[in-house]
Order: sequence, then C-alpha cells, then structure tokens
Amino acid sequence: MKKGWMGLLCLILTIISQSLFAQSKFTISGKITVASQEEIVGATIRVKDTKQGTATNPKGEFNLKLSEGRYTLVISSIGYESIEKRIELNGNIRLNFDLTEKTENLEEVVVEGIKENDNIISGDMSVNQLEIQTIKNMPALLGEVDIVRSLQLLPGVTTVGEGSTGFNVRGGGIDQNLVLMDGTPIYNSSHVLGFFSVFNPDAVSNVALLKGGISSQYGGRIASILDVGMNEANKDKFAMSGGVGTVSSRLTLEAPIAKGKSSIMLAGRRSYADVFLKLSSDPDMRKNGAFFYDLNGKMDFDINEKNKVSLSGYYGKDSFKFGDDFYNNWGNAASSLKWKHIFNDRLFGEITMAYSDYGYKLGVPEVNTNNFEAKAMIKNYVGNANFSYFINSKNNLNFGINTTLYEVNLGDLRPLSETSIFNPISMGLQKGFEYAGFIEHESELSDKLFLRYGLRISSYDYLGPNTAYEYTGNPGERKDVENEKKFGKSESIQNYYNFEPRFSLRYSLNESSSLKFSYNRLAQYIHLLSPTLASTPTDTWTLSTNNIKPQVADQIAVGYFKNLKGKAYEFSTEVYYKTLDNQVDFVGGTDFILNKHYEGDLLFGDGKAYGAEFLFKKNTGRVTGWVSYTLSKSEKKIEGINNGNYYPAKYDRTHNLTSTATYQLNNRWKFAANFSYLTGVSTTFPDGRFEYQGITVPINTDNSRNNYKITPYHRLDLSATLQGKRNPLRKYQSEWVFAIYNVYSRRNAYSIYFRQNEDNSRNTEAVRLSIFGSMLPSVTYNFKF
Repeated sequence: MKKGWMGLLCLILTIISQSLFAQSKFTISGKITVASQEEIVGATIRVKDTKQGTATNPKGEFNLKLSEGRYTLVISSIGYESIEKRIELNGNIRLNFDLTEKTENLEEVVVEGIKENDNIISGDMSVNQLEIQTIKNMPALLGEVDIVRSLQLLPGVTTVGEGSTGFNVRGGGIDQNLVLMDGTPIYNSSHVLGFFSVFNPDAVSNVALLKGGISSQYGGRIASILDVGMNEANKDKFAMSGGVGTVSSRLTLEAPIAKGKSSIMLAGRRSYADVFLKLSSDPDMRKNGAFFYDLNGKMDFDINEKNKVSLSGYYGKDSFKFGDDFYNNWGNAASSLKWKHIFNDRLFGEITMAYSDYGYKLGVPEVNTNNFEAKAMIKNYVGNANFSYFINSKNNLNFGINTTLYEVNLGDLRPLSETSIFNPISMGLQKGFEYAGFIEHESELSDKLFLRYGLRISSYDYLGPNTAYEYTGNPGERKDVENEKKFGKSESIQNYYNFEPRFSLRYSLNESSSLKFSYNRLAQYIHLLSPTLASTPTDTWTLSTNNIKPQVADQIAVGYFKNLKGKAYEFSTEVYYKTLDNQVDFVGGTDFILNKHYEGDLLFGDGKAYGAEFLFKKNTGRVTGWVSYTLSKSEKKIEGINNGNYYPAKYDRTHNLTSTATYQLNNRWKFAANFSYLTGVSTTFPDGRFEYQGITVPINTDNSRNNYKITPYHRLDLSATLQGKRNPLRKYQSEWVFAIYNVYSRRNAYSIYFRQNEDNSRNTEAVRLSIFGSMLPSVTYNFKF
C-alpha cells in the first residue's frame, strides 16, 4: 500500500515539475459570477476572431494562457447578457466578471443553462445536469416539485416503484449512489417513503448526476454521484420566495450580512397532514399523525479576492404516528464548512469539513404491554482537500485527499416500562475509516481529441472496539458462529484497499458531433441490507467487515453525441457494460433488524449490468423537453440462490421510456406533461405450499429468486401554470400551478403478496398492492420578491 501512495506522489510531482518548464506565456485568470456573487459553472471565455477559449470550472474560476498582445474577450453564458472586454496583455492579469440575466423572448426558451455545443466538446459523458427552472416546470406530485423524481425522467435512472426511497442508476442499488448536498453525504434522499425528496428546490442552485466517466475526485459509491449545490444568497439586497400547496408550504429568505461581502440564506418546508387529522371528528383519527419538515441554511463570506468561506446546513425529519399502536420517525442532518483559496494564477484549492447523520426510531407507546423503542443511526465525519493546477491552456491537473470516518449504530432496543414484554438489546457500534488520494490530468491533445485520465487509491480500516466473528457452514446456506475475537479501541480489525483507475476520451467528428469513451473502477465500503422489494427508512446499513468485502464495479461506456440546428435539438446514445464484485444478498426469511449475527445470513457473489440509453431533446421554441429510452439488464450470480445461476436484480427493468414537455402558450400560460412507461420489477413467486394448523403457507422450493415480473408501470402527469400579471414597477411576482398526478388513474403495482383465499382456505391468491390508484389533483401558489 505504501508503494501505491509513493507512486501517486511521484506522479503528481513529475507532472507539476514538467509544467514549470512549459513555454512562458501570460495568464488571464478570474471568476465569473452573477449579481448575487454566485459562481457560474460552464460560462465561456472566448478570444474574439480566434478558436481560443476556455470555460469556468465548478468554482466559477477560469484560466487562459495567451502570448503578449491585444485581445477582445467575449464572456457569455446562456440566460445571461454577454460581455466584451478589450485587453492589452503584457503580464499575468486577473479579471472578474458579473453577468446579468437577460429577458428571453418567447421563442428563445432554453432548457439548460449550458453553452452551445458544450455537450459535444466536453470530455464528460454519462452526465446529466438539470436547471432548477426545468425541474420546476414539470408536473408535481401534490404540488411539491421534486428533484429526485425529475431525475427519473432521464435515461438509466429508475426506481422500484411509488413508496420506495431512493433511486437506481444503471442497474445499481440505492445504496450505490453517493448523494451529496454541498459536499455532504445524504443517506436517505426521500421524504414520505419516497414521494418527495429532501431537496427543497428553492434552496438549490445546481443538480448534476454522474452515471459514468466519473472523475477521480469522487469515490465511496459504485453506481453514480448526485451532486446538489445549495443556493448562494444575494449579497446586495433582500429577497423572499415561497409557495403554499396542497400538502405542504415553503419559505425562503435571502439577505446580505455585509453588503457585497457576505450573505445568508434560510429555507424551510413543512407538510400539514397532521394538522388536518387533528381537526377530525373521529377521536381515533386525531391520535394519528403524519408530517415532514426540513430546514436549509447557508452563509457565504467573500473574505477577499483570493479567499471565500461558506457554511451550510440541513436538518430534516419525517414522523408517522398511528394512535397508541405504533410510531416511526427518521431524518437526516448535514453541515459543511468550505474554504476556497486562490494560491496564485495557476493553483486553486478547496478545503471541506463536513458532518452528516441519518437515523430512525420506531416503537410502540408505553400504554401498551408490548411497548418498546428501537433506533439506529449512521454518522459521517468528512474531510476533503481538493486542488486544481493550471498547467497551460490545454492541460489541467486535479489532485487531492479525501477522508471519511464512519460510525454505524446497528440498532438498540429498550423497553419503555417495567411491564414491557421486551428485554434491552444492543447491536453495538461499528467504526470504519476510509482515506483516499487522487490525481487526474486533463489534456486537450488537439482540436478534435480530449483526454482525461486519473487514479484514485482508496484504503479502508474496520476499527475497534468491536468483536469480530468467524462463521462456519455450507456455501449458500445460513452460517453459525464458530469463533469470536475482541479488538480494542482504534485497533484495525480488517484492512482493504483498492486502485481505482479512471479514463475518458472525446473525439470530435465535427463541430456538432463527437464520440466518447470512458472507463472507471469504483469501490464502496458500506452496504445497505434490505430484504424487501422496496427499500424503507428502517433498512440496515453495515460497514465492510472481516466477513463483508467492499463492493467494486468496473464500467465501460461508449457514446455518440449530436447537435442539430445549433443546439436547438440534441441527440445522444450511450452503451454501457458494468461488472460488480462482492455483491450481497441473503438467505430466505432473513430479518436484519436487531439481528446480532446478521453476517451469517448473508450470501455473496457477483453481478453485471448492461444497456443502451437514448436521449432526444428540444431546447428552444414554444415547446421544449425530451424523450428518453433505456434498454437494460441487471443480474446477480450468488451461490445459494437460483442454483448458482444468474437471476434478475430486484430493481431490474428491461424497458424504460419517459418523456417530458413544456408548452409556452403566451407570456402568462404554460403547460407541461410527463409520461413514463417501465417494465415491471422482479419479485419472487412461490412454487409450493404447506399447511400448518389449517393455514396454507406458500413456499419457494427451488431457491429461485425474482422469478416473476410484475405488471408494467405507466403514468401520465399534467400541469398548467398561470403567471401573475407582470408590472415593471412591482418587485412582487407570483404564479398559480394546477397539476394532476396519474391522470388516467393507473393502479401501478407497488408489490405482490400472497394470502389465503377467503372462499377456499386450501388455495392462495396473489394480491397486488398499489399506493396510488386514482388521479391526484393539486394547486400551488408560488411567489417571490
């Protein structure tokens, strides 16, 4: 392992030293922001009447190297007024630009705020970026705009169904997605069992989903990266926005702290189903409760031209109560502190310290004799140091160190009274430490060829104090404890490390089309154990241990990208193939909650996922939107299941067809529609039965799994938005949004279960459970000033 770290260090030093001897030219560097001082990602800086130029990085920074002379720079980004700046270059200079939003004509509505042909010339592939306004234009469930639901309209992104938390990307599980909020990991991205996400759209500035060709700076998950950035408040003036909807309301405040230098943003949402329940005339109904809320906050400080500090936080909670019978609460908390520093015209750095936790609590109230309370929690302490070194106008170097300390409380149970039938149970605490170093070189080899290659070396220690168990038993069967060994505080129980190479290549066929190729290897040291079809908030998280190896995925992807009529239309197609090592499944009948020896119930093997994705987009005109189609397969091969043969993953969907469209009728009325059609997910049907005390129990005798596809899922949603009358003298703006979710009342199957037939007790029958079986209308009033 030490040799690997030394090799990485030598590679960094070699590339940096070579760059110092590059031909001397002068550097133009700077930052591009909007009036609120928020950075613009992907803005272009072009030298007029030449082919030279560059674009801003995720920090809004740019570097451009030119010979001595006079130039005219053109700074532009879609949705903003362009700027031309004449300069005389005879030394290194720094220039900052503030762009102002421009008023769009009705025929010039643009879906994504990215520059023309960026999707063609960029080295990125398998990346989807969504503008917040695009998301807000889509029909919403019960009036609540949702980021994660919007992602499910993109190729390669699915979910196992309504009422399921998380999302699946290219045949991966929900735990295989790294969800980041301002750089902080989020473990449950859903409210209300997956019906809404934890991301308040009024508090979010940018959304990027990385499905492949993943940069070396990211690690810890093997399927995708969802990177969500929070809004930076206006540093010059006060602003307020919000909305009142059918099931929830929200409010966002922005204000300068020191004008032009610092600002604060506060945002909150809350549902109010519990308020209506309390108004019921039924006393039993008044005892029930169901609500969620979340709070976002962010402060930004421009210390000086070279230093910027931001502090962001999130807290969210879901609560369900069923009278005196049962309650269940869960929620996320996250905070991060970032320091961005410009060392010189070539070297930029970003230091991040972050904390996140996710936990759930469920129980039966004290008034019952079977009262108890069970809880579990996972915590992350994150430290990242990422750097970008500008070698010249065609070469850039990224490198850094990432660390994460994991703490997982697998679960505790305590009785709430002395009369309870339960005894205390403690599953104990797991600790693990993951640390990684990475380096990545980006090179524009020619006008047609771009290359990005990098290496990430990750290491992980499973730490004490804890007890490590050794299990014995036949392969593919439940195993028993054979030996155990205790380890002291911070003592390494098990170490794993992985070399994770990354490679991306772009070849431009012409100005409007390109071919791209990527390969990446990713490792993951944490696992979600879910024995049900749809993941729930109470599923068990576990670290890699001496018995559970880290998951590793290798993915290759090839894509073709084409723009038509400038960028009025886009077409892209990608084909991918992914292998997955050390995949986890379980022996039939397993329950992971408060199961101290759950490792003995786990089965291990490999998996594969492959598919083809197609996306066609229309970006301009009265009608904008896209159509996507994915043909895919996701399979596992685990000893002890399906006789050792491949079987479908529970989230496998062969066909996934989605579309979204927005029609701008005039300056006040706008209409939108979403449609989805997906092949049904896999489930296990019994092939036998036995009788016990007169009850017929269905069983599976051939150890097959996921041997049946439930009925296809399809749904149509519609919305209409009425803008308030515009008055240039009034700052107040408003709109009404009328939406219908599930227009034709499709009863999509959430799951299939079996029960005894009421007319003939010797027979069993399959029952389809649906979450929404009818249309759901909603009305929302949005405002801002």
